[in-house]
Amino acid sequence: MTSAISIRNLSKRYGKLQVLNDVSIDVPHGSIFGFLGPNGAGKSTTIRILAGLSQATSGSAFVNGVSVDKTGLHRRHLGYVAQEPRFYGWMTGREVMEYSASFYGEVSKQRIADLLDRVGIAAAANRPCQSYSGGMRQRLGIAQALIGKPAVVIMDEPVSALDSIGRAEVLKLMQSLRGETTIFYSTHILEDVQRLSDYVAILNQGKLVKMAPTQALLNSFANGSLRVTLAGAKEAIADQLKLLPGVVHSSLVERLGIVRVYDVQVKEGAMPNVQRSITQFAARQDLILVTNEPTKIELETVFLQLVQTPQVS
Repeated sequence: MTSAISIRNLSKRYGKLQVLNDVSIDVPHGSIFGFLGPNGAGKSTTIRILAGLSQATSGSAFVNGVSVDKTGLHRRHLGYVAQEPRFYGWMTGREVMEYSASFYGEVSKQRIADLLDRVGIAAAANRPCQSYSGGMRQRLGIAQALIGKPAVVIMDEPVSALDSIGRAEVLKLMQSLRGETTIFYSTHILEDVQRLSDYVAILNQGKLVKMAPTQALLNSFANGSLRVTLAGAKEAIADQLKLLPGVVHSSLVERLGIVRVYDVQVKEGAMPNVQRSITQFAARQDLILVTNEPTKIELETVFLQLVQTPQVS
């Protein structure tokens, strides 16, 4: 089965400036895929190539199995939402949708009504767009992108210009589309990606530095450390935990009444066995084991580690 988006060895050069360098990405069907990178990493260039607004110097890209080339045939499978969608201010939301629908042949008025309702602006459908808030314009842009029932919707920084309310509304809408279409979006708001995205790709200096399922990426950076919470434990427990096979170091990091929280450093590859040993240890010591999990790590921490690591040419 083909990927929703398949990018192979994509490069883009402007004169002597290498903007993209041999980038390969696969975006699974029905997923929400976060596309990250510092300013100038090549995200916008990649999106412009996928949208048919720019041509790659070399390499290839496919949207729903259709080649991204001069013919533009791939656009039939693609919806696009700009960072700040713009509409004629005098047009109503419904008129914007009807005008956009005219490019897709027969689109029923019911589908337009359903989409306006889906994005939460049905009540404002007959108002001029110039009266819409930023969040409403963004949601109208998403409705517009969905008219042709695309296999893929590309969103360029969809919430960067919105206030907290508008951002929450758009993120909720994006989440509701999971499995119905594929969402490929760029953003600088890493907490949104961590909460929303199934997969993530990180660009830096035009190169792909990491691509993985979001949770797997986080787990890979948290590997080697456990957060263990025990109720009824004494201070000496940290020393006893150090004696368990596979444990490198153990230290008390927090006291909460009768509860103690420990950071347990684990040898590479020993995590499952150490977790099992800790469970058995707690039972032998008649302690209540509250948590015994890999230390949680934020995507921002992972992102900074990846993009601040010197790139090998």
